[in-house]
Amino acid sequence: MILVDEALTPDSSRFWVKGSFETGGEPVSFDKQYVRDYLEATGWNKQPPAPRLPEEVIANTSRRYAEIFEKITGKAIVI
Repeated sequence: MILVDEALTPDSSRFWVKGSFETGGEPVSFDKQYVRDYLEATGWNKQPPAPRLPEEVIANTSRRYAEIFEKITGKAIVI
């Protein structure tokens, strides 16, 4: 077996904080769901062109990805 392409990235995997799930709720996550949730809230009809992401959404997404990198590897990443 060969493992290829994005198996442990927030773009293709789900990373949740252990113990953060409650029935009927959403666990604390480190995946792209944050961006999806933002886009859903804009009312975007999912047709091109996509709305431009605000700097805050970009920065928060980068921070989440850096945090999951650190949790997985134990190493800090500079963004």
